[in-house]
Amino acid sequence: MFLEKIKSGQSGVLLYGITPPKTSTLPERVAEIAQKTIDRLAVLDIDGLVVYDVQDESARTTEERPFPFINALDPLSFASTYLGELRVPKIIYRPAGKFSPEELSYWLEDLHQQKFYPVFVGVPAPDFPVKTSLSEAYQIWSRHQETSVIGAVTIPERHQVLHDEDVRILDKMSCGVSYFISQCVFNLDYAKQIIDDLAHRCRQQAVHPPTLIFTLTACGSAKTLQFMEWLGIHVPLELQEELKKSDDILQKSVKVCLDIASALTDYCTEHAIPFGFNIESVAIRKAEIEASIYMTNEIGQLLKEKGIRKPLATSRSETVDDTQVYSKIESL
Repeated sequence: MFLEKIKSGQSGVLLYGITPPKTSTLPERVAEIAQKTIDRLAVLDIDGLVVYDVQDESARTTEERPFPFINALDPLSFASTYLGELRVPKIIYRPAGKFSPEELSYWLEDLHQQKFYPVFVGVPAPDFPVKTSLSEAYQIWSRHQETSVIGAVTIPERHQVLHDEDVRILDKMSCGVSYFISQCVFNLDYAKQIIDDLAHRCRQQAVHPPTLIFTLTACGSAKTLQFMEWLGIHVPLELQEELKKSDDILQKSVKVCLDIASALTDYCTEHAIPFGFNIESVAIRKAEIEASIYMTNEIGQLLKEKGIRKPLATSRSETVDDTQVYSKIESL
């Protein structure tokens, strides 16, 4: 169970991340999308489903957004109304600063009653008017700390610039945060630097390290690659060129993600940092969705082979025809 794994600092947590449908989507179409999501994920051996809160971050940068921003449904409403059949814990993102303490308190009560778990994120732009600070939001959540866990976001690219992500992480840990989900990782060195610095600081302060959950996502096109850069995801120049010149950018990116997962598994193990992975599926193209399912199964198998994730007596992933999925990825 997700709750027990996070509370005990157990490595090998495996999550799957999605965005809700757009607000303009008709209710019957939302139900159809949700059912397809349930059918795809019900056979996966995952510990939880991450449902993102989609925010317009255009004010964060002067660069033009590659894709137009379209509002999405509220993640808690979507998960509770449409995804109840999917019997895995739901992890719901929430920009705490956009809501008053009272609003946030009611939201957390609703979340807790459904046994969902929150991840608080920052506001979409530095000058956005903040109604509740993150420290206040964590204090409001603390009434549930005996029966819940709360997560936060960690950004390897920010650490590369400011060199203080390890400090941020420990500050949030002091407020009750016990796991951190990263921004999508395409720069392995950036992720390793966080692991190095966090492990060192935890040893210095004699504290138990939190669980780091690294987000991985397949890239299906040059425009998607451009969008990742716009979001602040650093893709090394050499890798950018390899992806752009590849005969199949999706297949190449899947291999890159699997290699990163393997490297981070070894690195976290060496540094005694509890870890896991969040396989993100935010594209609407069928090929990219199938690629995310394939990656989830492959990473789950990797963790089992390394003795980090225990095989289930009757694993949900055993019902997936990996050969068929792999042949689809090969032919994408």
